[in-house]
Amino acid sequence: MALKSALTIRRLRTILKFGSTVFGLSAIFLLVAPKAFLELINLEISEPLQWSMRMIAITLIALTGNMLSVARFGSETSVVFSARIMVVSAAGLGALTLLIPAEYGWFTIAYAAVGFLFSLAYLTTLLRK
Repeated sequence: MALKSALTIRRLRTILKFGSTVFGLSAIFLLVAPKAFLELINLEISEPLQWSMRMIAITLIALTGNMLSVARFGSETSVVFSARIMVVSAAGLGALTLLIPAEYGWFTIAYAAVGFLFSLAYLTTLLRK
């Protein structure tokens, strides 16, 4: 596998850092206000679902830390590997957000768009010559 240019690696590191910030903010929101998040995506609110959102928040905190660690300290190979994973993961987040069994609202569409935009940012950077 040919190494990516230094500029491509810098761009991927920047996207990973920005993505970790977005995931970190989402995690905090899910942890402290799961009910508000559920209301924004138009899902029925229940205590078990709120606890599920908090559990997802903890997982997002771990992902945030890992993304930041790779962005700051990872080798070029690990940066590219993480970016490839995030192409699929971010697109999956966008798609799953649109498949939520609830009526679309502005937040659902915006949240899905964020996932798709991150996927596109990783993909276009990886494909750039």
